[in-house]
Amino acid sequence: MKYLLELSYIGTRYCGFQVQPGKLTIQSTLQDAIESVFGVRLPVKGCSRTDSGVHARQYFATFDSEKPIPTDRLPLALNSRLPTDIAVRSSRIVPDSFHVRHDVEWKEYEYLLLNSRIRDPFLTGRAYQCRVMDREQLGLMRRAAEGFIGKHDFSGFMSAGAKIADTVREVRYLEIIEDGELVRIRIAADGFLYNMVRIIVGTLLDVAEGRIEPSEIPGIINSRDRSRAGATAPAEGLYLNRVNFRAFE
Repeated sequence: MKYLLELSYIGTRYCGFQVQPGKLTIQSTLQDAIESVFGVRLPVKGCSRTDSGVHARQYFATFDSEKPIPTDRLPLALNSRLPTDIAVRSSRIVPDSFHVRHDVEWKEYEYLLLNSRIRDPFLTGRAYQCRVMDREQLGLMRRAAEGFIGKHDFSGFMSAGAKIADTVREVRYLEIIEDGELVRIRIAADGFLYNMVRIIVGTLLDVAEGRIEPSEIPGIINSRDRSRAGATAPAEGLYLNRVNFRAFE
């Protein structure tokens, strides 16, 4: 049978989700906990390859086992064996045909900016402290955000060296929300290229600083030229926020 786990984690001390030799990752830590419960080391597949320092409010992973454990008890069993910065929120049995990556219809990421001159110790490693922006600058960012919505070739918003053949993605929405001293940048799409969200955030910050005009965004996208987009924003502010499956939503 195939188990589907819903997770949350703070990625600060992990080298991303995927197993890497000699490094601490979410996947290897989760496998350790599953092995402790099921008595055998089982392959685990994740819904996304989050990078070092990236967090997840909602993440899904699957593994197969013939050992029956009630799905209402499995989160408690795993959480007792996981560190406090990873939590299994729920579990369920899914059809063998279900694929935790291929059956994703869309994902939402959120990037947190701390819009303050004073650091917040509770947000260290969990939000990027940017230069203070006023309402006018945030308005420019919102205008620029409109240029990203729709289906485009985002190869200019992908880190150099990434080997992805199909670089066309459809962005459903890109919102910029003021929340006290936080600015929440939320973006949903049918998929994301390597570092795509962080490069979009870096580009929006360039817009706020006046280095890029909002009207330039469509041209930058169409150029497919990485050098015309902004810098890659730090990983610490990025969260996988929501995952929507065709089979369940």
